[in-house]
Amino acid sequence: MNLPNKLTLLRVFLIPFFLLFMYWNMPFHYLIAFVIFAGASITDALDGKIARKHNLVTNFGKFLDPLADKVLVISALTVFVEIPEIKMGAVPLIIISAREFMVSGLRLLAADSGIVVAAGIWGKLKTAFTMVSIVVALVWLSICRDFDFSISDGIKNAIDNIVIPVLIWISTALTIISGCVYLKGYWHLIDSDK
Repeated sequence: MNLPNKLTLLRVFLIPFFLLFMYWNMPFHYLIAFVIFAGASITDALDGKIARKHNLVTNFGKFLDPLADKVLVISALTVFVEIPEIKMGAVPLIIISAREFMVSGLRLLAADSGIVVAAGIWGKLKTAFTMVSIVVALVWLSICRDFDFSISDGIKNAIDNIVIPVLIWISTALTIISGCVYLKGYWHLIDSDK
């Protein structure tokens, strides 16, 4: 097994540990979860670059890499729905999950037609902004709960009720835009008249 595929497997392996520390009420558990998420995100950045640079792209990697990315992000967002400080409702989670299913389905149809669906600028923006939103939320949880810093109520309320929800909704808006771009670009594959 080549290095990019090992990095992808490592990301899959880290997901249960990320979830464990998100739920396990022990000292610094949000900080540990953040470090695990950051490590998993780094493997995401590295595996594709290494695979393309050294011509190590495999079918295994093409299958598992996007799946690992989606499971990591959706795991974090699902946990956030349950955490009061994050103020994330189910609606952004449903939109983001639905877009991921739709794009995965389009990729399957495209692959069946011999077409490779590359990530476009909107998809890359969506991914980057979603990762930033998750990292900000994890750092905020660690500051509030792990370290219990003395933060004024005004700042706490602003971050809880404005900053993090706005980041999540911007991620959701980018998700909708990128989903529409993919749908428009590959509509011919699902046109009901064919």
